[in-house]
Amino acid sequence: MSLLTSMYSGYSGLSANSDELSVVGDNIANSQTVGFKASRTCFADAMTQQLVGGAGQQGLGVRTLTVQKLMSQGAFTTTNQSTDVAIEGNGMFVVKGDYGGTSGTFYTRDGQFTVDKDGYLVNSEGLRVQGMQADPAGDVSSGLLGDLEVGNASAPAKPTDDITIRGNLDATATPTENPDAATGYAGWTVTDAKDTSNFSSSMVVYDSLGKPVQLDIYFCMDSVGDWHYHAVTDGGNLTGGTPGLPTEVATGELKYDTQGRLTSNTTTLNNFNPVDASNPQPLTFNFGTGTDSGGSGLDGITQYAASSAMSFVTQAGFTAGSLGSLSIGSDGKITGGFTNGQSRVLGQLVLGNFKAPDQLSRVGGSLYQETPKSGPGTLGTPATADRGSIVAGTLEQSNVDLSQEFINMITAQRGFEANAKTLTTADQLLSDLMMIHR
Repeated sequence: MSLLTSMYSGYSGLSANSDELSVVGDNIANSQTVGFKASRTCFADAMTQQLVGGAGQQGLGVRTLTVQKLMSQGAFTTTNQSTDVAIEGNGMFVVKGDYGGTSGTFYTRDGQFTVDKDGYLVNSEGLRVQGMQADPAGDVSSGLLGDLEVGNASAPAKPTDDITIRGNLDATATPTENPDAATGYAGWTVTDAKDTSNFSSSMVVYDSLGKPVQLDIYFCMDSVGDWHYHAVTDGGNLTGGTPGLPTEVATGELKYDTQGRLTSNTTTLNNFNPVDASNPQPLTFNFGTGTDSGGSGLDGITQYAASSAMSFVTQAGFTAGSLGSLSIGSDGKITGGFTNGQSRVLGQLVLGNFKAPDQLSRVGGSLYQETPKSGPGTLGTPATADRGSIVAGTLEQSNVDLSQEFINMITAQRGFEANAKTLTTADQLLSDLMMIHR
């Protein structure tokens, strides 16, 4: 009987609109959940029955066809937390571990990451973020996919091997006296270096242990166009040296032409043996490229009629350092900043991309797992192929549109009421039918 059929149709409408209200409620509840993707309810008509005599078909109500995930981009919110990251474009972060009694690989758009007590990059649930680990030189090209360990990195000491100096030596300086012409060093003495030189500059170099050693460099004019330099340190810094006694560790000669250009730079002594460290430790002094070697003679120390001064002094060594900060680039590379001023790539995030991301299985905790309908995830680095780029210090908010959800809520409510009216009307008609026999 059609009246009974109408009751079943009305009941199907009640059930379908209840499903819609449940989805709307879930969306609204997660409107502030980072990386959450809203869902929508898709309905379809139920099967029909053929009317007697071929008079047409009669529908049997509605059914919930599926609850579809809406994978559109959510808005970004700046957090200034260096390990917070968002994806601008396609892809999902890859995490691994145990969740809800299941151990495996999960995917998420929630980039609220931090470093755990073991030094691993983890999400809010403690699952380890997956990526390419860098080698000690900071190269990720040969790294294997796995847990990203970034919190235990350190920067080992690097001994000084190259010293670069830029500046000018005064061409009008007075040559120092030469009481002993046999020395050829214009009267310079290591024990009275300041008073027997024309100019000096100081710097710090590092031995193989990262220990700083002060080095004083004295410049002495023998004659215009002919200078000597002497690198001196305290004897207590040297193997077999005497503390408090200045000791020369390097000596060389600088020659200039009549245009103030460096023509040659020769080293006559290079004997730096720091105490308790690797010996010897040769020091290369870069005063510029002389014209005799094909250089301009102007890219280092020149000799002009101007005050002696050093404009640039640097060296290539540094002490050991511990991890002080982390930063993440748009390509997902994680760079560590160390307390010795050095930086190095520690690893690189990878993203998983899916042919049908809306078919992933939602498992809670802002996590998803692949399904046969979603297809397998293809892993790769950010900003490659069809994968999005990383925005650091930012989180992707839920893509829930509250105004749309309120409209959907009202629609579901009215739909429920209308289907309830179908039931009450059919019930009244059946009641009237039962009264006919009286």
